[in-house]
Amino acid sequence: MLPAQSSCEERSRRERTPGYLDEMVISIGGQKHWLWRAVDQHGYVLDEIVQARRDTTAARRLLVRRLKKQGLTPKRIITDKLRSYGAVKRDVMPSVKHRSHKGLNNRTENSHLPLRKRERVMKGFRSAGGLQRFIAVFSAIRNHFVPSHQKHTALATHIHRIRAMAQSKAVTGAAASVQRQALRPASIKQPDITRHSHALRSFRSLP
Repeated sequence: MLPAQSSCEERSRRERTPGYLDEMVISIGGQKHWLWRAVDQHGYVLDEIVQARRDTTAARRLLVRRLKKQGLTPKRIITDKLRSYGAVKRDVMPSVKHRSHKGLNNRTENSHLPLRKRERVMKGFRSAGGLQRFIAVFSAIRNHFVPSHQKHTALATHIHRIRAMAQSKAVTGAAASVQRQALRPASIKQPDITRHSHALRSFRSLP
């Protein structure tokens, strides 16, 4: 897990931040699939899950999954006008405020844009499982390198990316070192070069 991803998760556990929820349609093999996504107030992706349906059952799965990970209810949830969110909210977290408006959910809508761009570059996805595995890595890396959706100077953005790159190199370097040590044989018997050279000279001295 990247440092920014872990810090984002820890912050969401400590604070009752607003939760922005939305879904986007993705066509896989000619069939519609829905990517349900939860985003915090800073624009970081907290959770996302690929499902084949866009109904109350799918919305319930996203909310329950996010509630288990965060450990506490959000301050309020902001969604689009899909009625499934309201039905699940009344059952799962009735005390949480719910604001449903198309314009209020732009933060989550904007989080779909990088994935849409990557989808065009990759010419679509082959399976729902492959998409789920891809977004788990893609969103974690993006959370790590992209600063929050606040007003930053160019220098602050540059410093953020330099620190993110340094942390990433430290993590990947440590992981590569552990992997090399794990793949290294415990003991390799080195050939006795002296003995082989004596044997070769003895063979050449034969009549």
